[in-house]
Amino acid sequence: MPEVRAARFEDAETIAEIHVKSWKSTYKDLIDERDLSNTTVEHRIALWETVLRTPVNGQIAYVIENDHGEVVGFVSGGKERTKNYGYDGEIYAIYLLDEYQGKGYGKEMLRVFSNGMLEAGYQSLLVWVLTNNPSSQFYIKYGADPVEAERVTIGQGTYEETAYGWSELKSLTDRLA
Repeated sequence: MPEVRAARFEDAETIAEIHVKSWKSTYKDLIDERDLSNTTVEHRIALWETVLRTPVNGQIAYVIENDHGEVVGFVSGGKERTKNYGYDGEIYAIYLLDEYQGKGYGKEMLRVFSNGMLEAGYQSLLVWVLTNNPSSQFYIKYGADPVEAERVTIGQGTYEETAYGWSELKSLTDRLA
């Protein structure tokens, strides 16, 4: 049975490796190769060491371990960053190694994370997804509504992202219970 736990500083390198590997596999058909290749494990290690040492924006982070105690995915988020849509919480990143997708790991990460956000006082939740990313169906399945689409720059390219949201975080936690 997979177990979700709070991320610790010593998880930074593993999270960085999962972040890069999952990012590249998720976006290989959605983002130009030149824009994919400038994300490195070294840059992500520095990012995650910073996040886990000194969280900002009320950020929380969790990892999920497989049956052997290996970290195979993570989720993090905190205060909604744009302040444009009336949501107070945001999923900043949620990634899971390909071989664990479709097996309930993502749902379990989302369940623990959304409960953690609710306990931290958040009332609503937003997540940004590349518009053409089929994983948007994951959020729709759990009741997220499309909120807005925006253009975003990744590397040298410009892509469209769509925000999905739960205006009542409690409805998501009830759905995932």
